[in-house]
Amino acid sequence: MKNAFADSLHETFERLGRIDIRRMFSGFGIYHEGRMFALVIRDTLYLKSDAESAAHFDRLNLAPFTYERQGQQMPMSYREAPPELFEDREEAALWGRRAYEAALRSGTVPKAVRKAAAAKKAAAKKAPATKKVAAKKTVAKKAAPARKTAPAKKARKATPR
Repeated sequence: MKNAFADSLHETFERLGRIDIRRMFSGFGIYHEGRMFALVIRDTLYLKSDAESAAHFDRLNLAPFTYERQGQQMPMSYREAPPELFEDREEAALWGRRAYEAALRSGTVPKAVRKAAAAKKAAAKKAPATKKVAAKKTVAKKAAPARKTAPAKKARKATPR
């Protein structure tokens, strides 16, 4: 499913570098170098935040993305993006870097890395169990000295006496 707003983010974050947009639930995940640093829900961009970057969002009164779970509002670590980000590519790159750095600090492993680790683990389980056999130490046998054979006795010629 295509979304014009989400697709326009390639241009918005062009100075940050290549981004990937992936469909998820009722929105889109925005990725840079394998890490999700932003989220699009109902044509609103939310950027990843953490304790280090929260002050930048708080200064502009940018609200966190929240969803309802069992009747309670659950805030996430994504905050609304500032409107000036869409008009200034340098500002977009700055906010994109902040969000990407927050994603790096979060410690979550990129999905591709998790999949590779899971595949490796599954392959290890499927591999037939091989018993480790203790290697026998072989002692080099000393070569026995060659036997000296007695020289063949020369046949005596009968000599007349």
